[in-house]
Amino acid sequence: MEREENQPKLKKVLSYKAMLIITINSVMGTGIFFLPAVGAFYSGPASIISWIILSFICVYISMCFAELTSMFPEAGGIYEFCKQAYGHFWSFIIGWTTMIAGNITIAMLIVGAIQYLLPADVPLIKIAISLFFVFLFNYIAYKGMKTSSVMLIAFGIITLGTLFALIIPGFFKFNPDNFSPFFVFPLSSIFITIFFIAETFFGWETSTFLAAETIDGEKVVPKALVHSTIIIAIVCILFVVSSLSAINWEIFGLSSAPLNDLGIANYGAIGSSLFTILVYLSIIGSVAGWIVSSPRLVLAMAEDKLFLKQLSAIHPKYFTPYKAIIFQTIVTTILVIVGAGSYRTLLELLVPVVLLLYSAVIFSVVVLRKKMPEKKRHYTAPFGNIGPIIAVLFLLAVLSVWVFTKPDAPQLLKLGFSFVLFGIPLFILLKTYYDPAFITVSNNFFAYITLLFENVLINKKVRNIVFSHFDNLTNKSILEFGCSVGTLTATIAERVGRGGRVHAIDLSKKAVEIAQKRAQKKGHHHVYFIHDEHSMNQVHPDIPKIDGVISVGIFGYLQNIKKVLTEMTRLLPEDGKIVFVDYVDLFKIIPNVGILAEQEKIIKMFREVGLSVTIRKEKGLFWNYLIIYGIKSKEAKIFV
Repeated sequence: MEREENQPKLKKVLSYKAMLIITINSVMGTGIFFLPAVGAFYSGPASIISWIILSFICVYISMCFAELTSMFPEAGGIYEFCKQAYGHFWSFIIGWTTMIAGNITIAMLIVGAIQYLLPADVPLIKIAISLFFVFLFNYIAYKGMKTSSVMLIAFGIITLGTLFALIIPGFFKFNPDNFSPFFVFPLSSIFITIFFIAETFFGWETSTFLAAETIDGEKVVPKALVHSTIIIAIVCILFVVSSLSAINWEIFGLSSAPLNDLGIANYGAIGSSLFTILVYLSIIGSVAGWIVSSPRLVLAMAEDKLFLKQLSAIHPKYFTPYKAIIFQTIVTTILVIVGAGSYRTLLELLVPVVLLLYSAVIFSVVVLRKKMPEKKRHYTAPFGNIGPIIAVLFLLAVLSVWVFTKPDAPQLLKLGFSFVLFGIPLFILLKTYYDPAFITVSNNFFAYITLLFENVLINKKVRNIVFSHFDNLTNKSILEFGCSVGTLTATIAERVGRGGRVHAIDLSKKAVEIAQKRAQKKGHHHVYFIHDEHSMNQVHPDIPKIDGVISVGIFGYLQNIKKVLTEMTRLLPEDGKIVFVDYVDLFKIIPNVGILAEQEKIIKMFREVGLSVTIRKEKGLFWNYLIIYGIKSKEAKIFV
């Protein structure tokens, strides 16, 4: 990822201690409070084995994340790893999936936390309190990483304090009778339990997103990832043993508020109210971790033009991805309002998707060891060629157990993948919109579709506006810069007549072939077609002197706009006219490609090369049209 020289960058302010506590808070913030009871429900006292097995696996997974972060300490985190290993498409899918999962998790946890604190049926009050925290945490994230880190460290300390306040008295009241019999369900229940408690360790990706803001991130974040996971594993096992010792597994497994029950068991009636508040703060703290880190993923994708480019902006004072934070605030607010009550199902369907996501990230260790053996690794995971494969197989085995034992698993899995698959058309749309290199490929691929919908792409009103700018085209020589499938070519040919000439250029070979066949069919032998895949950087050198330029749908993709305009100006006579038409406000929600959003800059650019222009917008059904029309004039440069 590269930023322009004069653009502000993220500041490195986080230390090892800060990252250690932030990672603990992000990873352990929610699952540990509820999932030990879930584990007891599925496998009784033997759920301890599930926690031990899962702990060993997760410590190794953290080592894989550590190696990858040591190679690419970027804001994109897992998105960056997968981009290097698998290319842009799969990294987009992984980034998109993480973005969806993250926003749903944020909304679900905020609503779930208020439900935990305020179980009464008062939906408007719950939504209002939830939105208060959405705005508060996003505002703190907006104000800078130093402020955010203080908040996250405070929540991390609260989470650890809450757990140890329950673990320590639980061991003083240790009751071995609660562990007999130890195996009350078949051994397969241990693996089923692993699936349902796995969410406890989800969240390594949030730390990888903060690597670019960590001092010596390539060394510090890997160490924090591994050390925090070991600490979490120890705390989880101690907490599970302590909990099952304090409360019989049958009672504990059916508890809807296990922390309340443990608080009462260890501290009496006052424990219930105290730990209700502490658990609420811990859950909210985990939400804060997601809110602070997730915009870094959006930032990374936007910098690679695999998301809205405008979201890559860094605040000049606070050095935060402030537009990505504003975007996240809007999305989370919508999810809180619209989706209240459905988050439990959404979280359950996201667990298998996240398992597959982690599998892809872990396997990238193997891919990158073969693909980039010379790349500096400040941390190396042990058994890096076979260990990740074993970890992936383990995760897939756990997922398989869930699929074959839970009746509604296939339906939930399909629903989860529908979120993922929705990203594919978005990827194509973004690549077509932002990536010039992709335009040639997509234009070739979609040439016949363009032909089918040409009257929608350039409606009759816009065509009339284009030609109204030219008084008389008879016997004129016109450059059609970006002829596509010949939508306007025939009309231009008819207007210039056989005494005129049309030089039709396009970067798509397939589009030029279609346009040429259409022109030949109509007998327009005075149209000369050129396939020029470099037309985003130049006017083809074979183009002679011309009287005018008509161009549709290519201005926003020009890589060297000033060079192209200068070459056009040289070919035009004094008072020669030009018209550029481009698509803006795509589907009325996607921000415009950089230059198309800056009309004053466009006018200045044209004037610098000797073209006086006027800009107008014309409304369309699915997008609007930006029409730039003007004339070559010696006076134009005077106004620069």
